[in-house]
Amino acid sequence: MARVGINPARGKLSDYCPARVTVTMITYIPDLSGYFEQRLEVLKLVFASLHAHTSLAHDLLVFDNGSCSQVVEYLQGLKEAGQIDYLLLSRQNIGKIGALRILFSAAPGEIIAYSDDDIFFYPGWLEAQLELLDAFPQAGMVSGLAVRNAANHAHQSLDRLAAAAEAGEFPGLTAQRVRRIPDEWEADWAVSTGREPQAHLQDTREQLDIVFRLESKNNQPPVEAIGSANHFQFIGYKAILLQALPSEWSGKLMGHMVELDEAVDQLGCLRLSTAQRYTRHLGNALSQQVLDEAQALGLQIQDLQAAPAGTQPPFLSAKRKKHWLLRIPGSRRVLSHLYKRLFDILFR
Repeated sequence: MARVGINPARGKLSDYCPARVTVTMITYIPDLSGYFEQRLEVLKLVFASLHAHTSLAHDLLVFDNGSCSQVVEYLQGLKEAGQIDYLLLSRQNIGKIGALRILFSAAPGEIIAYSDDDIFFYPGWLEAQLELLDAFPQAGMVSGLAVRNAANHAHQSLDRLAAAAEAGEFPGLTAQRVRRIPDEWEADWAVSTGREPQAHLQDTREQLDIVFRLESKNNQPPVEAIGSANHFQFIGYKAILLQALPSEWSGKLMGHMVELDEAVDQLGCLRLSTAQRYTRHLGNALSQQVLDEAQALGLQIQDLQAAPAGTQPPFLSAKRKKHWLLRIPGSRRVLSHLYKRLFDILFR
């Protein structure tokens, strides 16, 4: 068939120029029942906080890893409204690490700001993390929330820098091992990840945090960083993060994130967090406390509701009688196995 006409784009130039930072996110909500019942509500709050509290120039790139139609429609609506710059849709879940390989390779910016799809963003989150990334040239990952457990692995680079600072090898840099992360942050993180908060605080009561303090020039306030980074939200240079990702597909839907932390550390790069809380892990449900905080920050969340009391973890709701099935010896193990098998059948 003969060609008809000339492509009108021929000879034209685009005025698009990538921002220094590409904000990236992986979404995965395969259903809106059971574990995922309130996940769309969580996602809406995530985007509300992200759009309201990200003032620096950026491109927003979202990779949907096989979500249900309601979630895909919501994301497409955000793209059509100009709130998402790039939206990649996967027909199936290719695993988190697989999604990160595509996501990070596609990011046009020099710096990648990554988050899971259950992260709340506070005002100034990106500025604070960029300040640490610029202040510590050897930084590989910088998070907006310090999690004490995240410092239990991949800390060789941190230990080397702390030892050098203590030896006075870097003028203006000091390192202390103190109890710096507030119990409130740790308790919130424990709840959002299904842990009993008081038990978590008890288990970590002896742990100390590495706190770096870098004196700034030109009479600016010193820069402080806590020695740990979490892999549910961080920023870093694209070139380093691509080096740290595995080169082979694992096929696992989850996991390999600790290995990512270790790979960053093995590259000689630091894993740091801001000394203030600029991001927060929400988990799979919204609490009234989180909604009250969001409303106090001026977010428009009238259509969002807290999770019903019966869906809260047992340690947050009234004491309930154990289901009769769980009183059968070995039933928890059998039911857990059945739950995993059903997940594979329904969502893979």
